[in-house]
Amino acid sequence: MSDNLRSRIFNRASTSPSAFPPTINSTRRLLGYLKPYGGAMTIATVSVLFGSLLGLAFPWFLQDLINTVFESGSYTELTRITILLIFTFLARSVFYYIQGYSLGYVGERIVVDIRTQVYAHLHELSLHFFADQRIGELISRLSSDVTIVRTALTNNVAIFLSQIVTFIGSLVLMLILNWRLTLFILAIAPLVVVSAAIFGKRVRKLSSQVQDQLAGSTALAEEALDNERIVKAFNRESFEIQRYSEQINKTFKSMMHLNRIRSAFAPLITFLAFTSLAGILWFGGREVLEGRLTPGALIAFLVYGINIAASIGSFASLYTQLQEASGASRRLFELLDEKPDIQDISGAISVPRLSGSISIKNVSFTYEVTSKKHPHVLHHINLEICSGEVLALVGPSGAGKSTLFNLIPRFYDPTQGKIEIDGIDLRTVSQISFRSQIGLVPQETQLFSGTIRDNLLYGKLDASEDELLLAVEAANADEFIQRLPQGLDTLVGEKGVKLSGGQRQRIAIARAILRDPAILLLDEATSSLDSESENLVKDALEKLMRSRTTVVIAHRLSTIQHADRIAVLDQGNLVELGNHAELLALEGLYARLYRLQFLEAGINQE
Repeated sequence: MSDNLRSRIFNRASTSPSAFPPTINSTRRLLGYLKPYGGAMTIATVSVLFGSLLGLAFPWFLQDLINTVFESGSYTELTRITILLIFTFLARSVFYYIQGYSLGYVGERIVVDIRTQVYAHLHELSLHFFADQRIGELISRLSSDVTIVRTALTNNVAIFLSQIVTFIGSLVLMLILNWRLTLFILAIAPLVVVSAAIFGKRVRKLSSQVQDQLAGSTALAEEALDNERIVKAFNRESFEIQRYSEQINKTFKSMMHLNRIRSAFAPLITFLAFTSLAGILWFGGREVLEGRLTPGALIAFLVYGINIAASIGSFASLYTQLQEASGASRRLFELLDEKPDIQDISGAISVPRLSGSISIKNVSFTYEVTSKKHPHVLHHINLEICSGEVLALVGPSGAGKSTLFNLIPRFYDPTQGKIEIDGIDLRTVSQISFRSQIGLVPQETQLFSGTIRDNLLYGKLDASEDELLLAVEAANADEFIQRLPQGLDTLVGEKGVKLSGGQRQRIAIARAILRDPAILLLDEATSSLDSESENLVKDALEKLMRSRTTVVIAHRLSTIQHADRIAVLDQGNLVELGNHAELLALEGLYARLYRLQFLEAGINQE
């Protein structure tokens, strides 16, 4: 994202949340999204104003038309007024076209801006945030919530302006025509306002509830479809359908509750407004009979009264939609106000090419830093990893291997202690400059949908064709890629589903080779492969590990016998450290785990 775009998107409404009540502050933040498009909104606003004013001219011309027919009987005057009406309608249509186009442009740009802002912010949040979230719910906020906010900021703003002009203009012209009749119709206004306030509060609460439930159903569907292989393997299609059906029906019930409120609201307001029109006919008829009002003026008054009634009904509808938008914006702003746990400090340094030495100094860690009762996952770990060294992390399940592994690329910060790279505290280094020198090969590689080339370029976006081919060859992936119909341009499917596990792993290794990292992190990439694929991947990994500092999570101890050193963790403590032979000689935890694995595999260790 360019600095200009980032500045334009993120510098929206900078009002401090503490300066105003939540509703006012949210409204100010929402209106902030209109600021970059002030020109287009001005054009739309002017078009709305002129279109509405021309709409007010119609009843006045209608008055003249009726009075001409009933009083003067002039064909020329009748023709003149009719032509004037036609041109009025034509001009009004032109203004409404300009309004519609301008608002459409602004609305779509706002959708782009909000979605870009939310999506960019999600990528700035730490991994800890995603551990507590369902991806489907986040996608719901990106889609349906943004659409609701877009409508509130553009279409509804235009309708509100149009109805304001219509309401005030009609009221003024009614006062000119007959002030007594105008006061009569306005007597019902307080009742309308009170009704709107009562209904609007209920609508806002229900709307927020519906959006939350809709997000929940989206998350449920996304989760099940993402694990469709497991669903089919356990014959749980009907179970998942039932779960989704229950959730969506729960949403339906809430939606219908909201629909009942909204459906009752508009007719009530409309009834109150049009009841006043009946009063106009009665009271206005008396004014005509007493000679204080012409028949044409009565018709014009009636049309203006209809305009006011329609405006009041529109205000009521807009109010309910505003409450819905308030619920949607709350969910979006909650997301945007989420702060990342891992942030660069002011003046964070950009590190040059690293040698790759890692110092882990008195590191303790817990995932819930706000809870004093939450146990530490790591306890006072001290470990020096030399540049170019291969260090393996081993231990039973829950020992803290993955946690320590994730602290090195600063996916999390230690609760206590610190980690240094080349003698520099990680917390003083910019994340981009540091992570650009890290290569990660996970145990279960999930590729991006797209081509093999797209996935390789993720390691180095500007890699040349020769660099791609060299990386593919070094990763032992050239042979299988050459057999594919489109070679590097072959589509891999969702998460690489069209490729085997070994093929995916070799693409991940080639991607890491392209990155040319100083530090390599391997979550043992061969534990779930067949023998042939395992040998190919092992050979590719050996090429990748040359002259790099490498940290390996070892699930199978047979694969890390040649590591320079092995760190043995147990219940968050570093209990043993040495090479394979030294640790076997200790007859400690490593030796027990090693022999246990070989016994399970049916191998005699005598």
